[in-house]
Amino acid sequence: MAYQAQEHVRRTFEQLVALLPEQERIRPQILLVAGEVTPYRNDTDREILFRQESNFFYLTGCNLPSSVLLASYQATLASSSTKPITTLFIPAIEEADIMWSIPPPDLVQARGLFDATNIEHPTSFPQAINALLKDAPNALVHTLPKNSPLFPQLPSQYLNQFSPNASPIDKYLLPALQRARLIKDAGELALIKKANEISSRAHETVMRVLGLAVKNKISREKDAGVTRPLLPGEWLIEKEAEAEAIFVASCRREGSIHQAYLPIVASAARAATLHYTCNDKDFAWGPVQPTDHLNNNSFTQTSHPHAAGQEIDPQVLLIDAGCEVNNYASDITRTMPVGNNGRFTPISGQIYDLVLEMQKAAFNMIKPDVHWDRVHLECHKVLVNKFLELGLFKNGTKEEILNSGVSAAFFPHGLGHSLGMDVHDAAEASRPAKNETIPKENIGHEKLYTALRLRLPLEAGMVVTVEPGVYFHQHLIAPTRNSKYVDVEVLKKYEHMGGVRLEDVIVITQDGYENFTTVKSERNWVEGVCSGEL
Repeated sequence: MAYQAQEHVRRTFEQLVALLPEQERIRPQILLVAGEVTPYRNDTDREILFRQESNFFYLTGCNLPSSVLLASYQATLASSSTKPITTLFIPAIEEADIMWSIPPPDLVQARGLFDATNIEHPTSFPQAINALLKDAPNALVHTLPKNSPLFPQLPSQYLNQFSPNASPIDKYLLPALQRARLIKDAGELALIKKANEISSRAHETVMRVLGLAVKNKISREKDAGVTRPLLPGEWLIEKEAEAEAIFVASCRREGSIHQAYLPIVASAARAATLHYTCNDKDFAWGPVQPTDHLNNNSFTQTSHPHAAGQEIDPQVLLIDAGCEVNNYASDITRTMPVGNNGRFTPISGQIYDLVLEMQKAAFNMIKPDVHWDRVHLECHKVLVNKFLELGLFKNGTKEEILNSGVSAAFFPHGLGHSLGMDVHDAAEASRPAKNETIPKENIGHEKLYTALRLRLPLEAGMVVTVEPGVYFHQHLIAPTRNSKYVDVEVLKKYEHMGGVRLEDVIVITQDGYENFTTVKSERNWVEGVCSGEL
């Protein structure tokens, strides 16, 4: 399916016009947006992997560095058939660069690749902008925020074409883009779905390698790893980095260039750190202490633990990772058992079952017009009920405990967020500063919503993550030790384990949702794979 860039430009202009003061809406509108340039490492000529700026790609579908978009729109007689005029400026082929890198397409090739009215080289920009301003001298020119490190800056050769009276403004374009990007079209959904399918298989690959090791089905020839390197089929997973390597390799083999974010691969107590991206520790051998995440050294007691006949201590391995496909993201978390023959311990199994129950409760509520705050609150209700059953909470009714906000120490993040080209997509539009949609009654304590990144009623076409979690993070739970609602003695049984998170990506449909995440999360399946039984 061709990328519908001109349709995205039209949507953006419609959102932009709606944001303008009424007297400005009938004026011609022009937008000027720069793409990302090739980045270099510090003060060197060594390229860093290029990734296009998301807003620019949304408007152009163009992954070429140093490109610029010029688009115009007249809303005076706006209707569903009104179309913008777009000109994409791409770099010309420079002979000096050809021997170092792949040249950009020429103009004839580019016109077959990109959805734009016109495609030109930068030398044509003065003529193009002068013609636009001559035909529409009262046009408003819009750009992304100026002098911001968050966005590529327009080169002076483009900005110098404007007189002081027609100086570009940067107040409206970014909010308009974010509002347009909240609702995905069929082409965008297809890319997000493919990214999630690739990432789902990568998660399962890690689990299956763990299961093969449990069953001693990973064999090595004599001197493998000594006189020659270990081959992929001989790899064990005994370190966070080894799990990350297998995940990323699986995605790359299927054609994904980028990870959507730094993978989070956290074992044992480190699973309580929400954005743990060090991924540099060995699995724990022997007792796991609550402060093991502070240990900067290897946990393994010998360089070849299996040869010494040692067993990996039972622990969880939390992997929050997802790749991109053509700049569209996935975001999946699975928590799996390590040690204990690939099965959760009674303690970690209780928390896993709780998080799975929280996610299922959320799924049961999700449909258009339901406010995300309500779904998030339902997960806290499930947590409170289960903590009372386990004895972790005491001395209060469910409502009293919920209204105290103490559950936020164990589920400190939001239930989910928008997802698209960015893993936390359209952030400002997802949680508007001025928001009249937020429920006012029966909401529990306000601290439950501190880190909630989506605070809107759900709409068909939104893509969101559903990612409940329960954690025993020493810093976060420290204040709860004095709470009358927390049984400190029972808490001691759980706080060594770190945490559990489960995360799927869904699209809101007209009557519910569709789950794009294909790797399973049922406990019996996860344990069956990680134990090598399935």
